[in-house]
Amino acid sequence: MKIQLIRHATVKISMNQYHFLVDPMFSSKGEMDPVGNAANKFRNPLVELPLPIETILHDIDAVILTHSHRDHFDDAAIKTIPKDLKIFCQPEDEEKLRGHGFSHVTKIKEEENWNGIRFTRTGGQHGTGELGKQMGPVSGFIMESVGEPSMYIAGDTIWCDKVQGALNERSPEIIILNGGEAQFLTGDPITMGIKDIERVSEEAPSSKIIVVHMESWNHCLLSREELRGYIAKNGLSNVTVPSNGEIFEF
Repeated sequence: MKIQLIRHATVKISMNQYHFLVDPMFSSKGEMDPVGNAANKFRNPLVELPLPIETILHDIDAVILTHSHRDHFDDAAIKTIPKDLKIFCQPEDEEKLRGHGFSHVTKIKEEENWNGIRFTRTGGQHGTGELGKQMGPVSGFIMESVGEPSMYIAGDTIWCDKVQGALNERSPEIIILNGGEAQFLTGDPITMGIKDIERVSEEAPSSKIIVVHMESWNHCLLSREELRGYIAKNGLSNVTVPSNGEIFEF
């Protein structure tokens, strides 16, 4: 198995000889407007892709879409991704994807088996209170295949009962968390911050945890330096914070 952080939540995964792209966002640096009601007005994304789009896409067999917010699936991805490429998504995004012209869309309500890989959809909580409701539905996915480590892609969620349930029920060997502690000027964070990540580390001490979704979007305020410092100071030895383009092999 190989896992490569491209940028933000865009991750390339090789499992069972198939290649997947999670939450493709291909816009050039500064191409999109900033998130409003945030602590700054930097244009998004904050950094360029570490690789050409053609290199990222050339061997991809399928896309995994946790949800369709623009920092996970932007106009550049809609334009560039071949319309006949396989896409796995949550049920709420199927119609939208077909409306964009994608012809091989599979919604995962609970489980789906594809070429020896089992996908199990998990829930999440994209913030708290009324803000969390406004953010809309989000999903995570657990991927399992004989001879490969099991993997949990948590998606845009804070620590919540649904995350704890996924950890307890499936005991994934690899966990990809969306960090960054994304937040607005009002309300609680809508993605994981330090304490959420620490809780996952405590609940899954035997899992390898990879934290992405950092330093690429204007309302993601938790830096890699701050998180890495906390990890080192508090002995969270199972947590890694990769740089854009970094590759892991298992």
